[in-house]
Amino acid sequence: MVEHRIANWDNAYANGANIAGGERWPAAWDGPAQAFREKLLAQGRARLDIVYGKAPRNRFDLFLPPAAPRGLVVFIHGGYWMESDKTSWSHLAGGAVSRGYAVAMPSYTLCPEIRIGGIAGEVASAIGKAAAMVDGPLMLTGHSAGGHLASRMVSAASPLASDVARRIRQVVSISGLHDLRPLMFTGLNQTLNIDEREALCESPALLRPQPGARITCWAGGGERSEFLRQSALLANIWTGLGAATDSVVEPDRHHFNVVDGLADPDHPLTRRLVDE
Repeated sequence: MVEHRIANWDNAYANGANIAGGERWPAAWDGPAQAFREKLLAQGRARLDIVYGKAPRNRFDLFLPPAAPRGLVVFIHGGYWMESDKTSWSHLAGGAVSRGYAVAMPSYTLCPEIRIGGIAGEVASAIGKAAAMVDGPLMLTGHSAGGHLASRMVSAASPLASDVARRIRQVVSISGLHDLRPLMFTGLNQTLNIDEREALCESPALLRPQPGARITCWAGGGERSEFLRQSALLANIWTGLGAATDSVVEPDRHHFNVVDGLADPDHPLTRRLVDE
């Protein structure tokens, strides 16, 4: 008999320390992101720091295709709800923009200044503001903690307004964290302050999906086993609750470079996000 048990929860959720050269991230994203912003600004196709709320980090950037947008993609950054902002990820709008979609990238208030439930509310406000600016179908994606937030938007208890939620055509959660309870065993919780009540209310895997929800849970083959488990978990549970789901493991990708496909209009990750 083989028993599976996690002895070191901190190591189970540690990404950079378990990736060769992992110390290069997140700084490795900054240069490409800045170059992309500058290019689209020069072309008049970037609107930066659009205000969607009262908090200092309640801002999003909007990147536009050359012609009228076919719809809107919202990318939600990761960083365990306590690190990063929109400026490190701009280049990942490249794939969807090249396929004719507008892409919004919000920042949000970070823990411990706010709880995860509060972040979900801020993200919903950002999506609502962006959706009012761009017509057509709405696609949501996010990485790691951002994958959690994207999935949370299509749970039955979504903080999104119903008219916005009805526009969602596809969600792609990339290396998403869908059950918050294991994080309560890690040192991260000194900052996140997740308690049992919040875990039950804010974990997509513990909630029902909205009727008609479509979600792809995407992870890299070189991920930590907990991220692979968390990715497969949501697809498994929500399939049994009536959602249209898929679970994809992309070979030769780890937790950081698994998002790179979003910069390429022909990559399967971009196609999964925007193709009907």
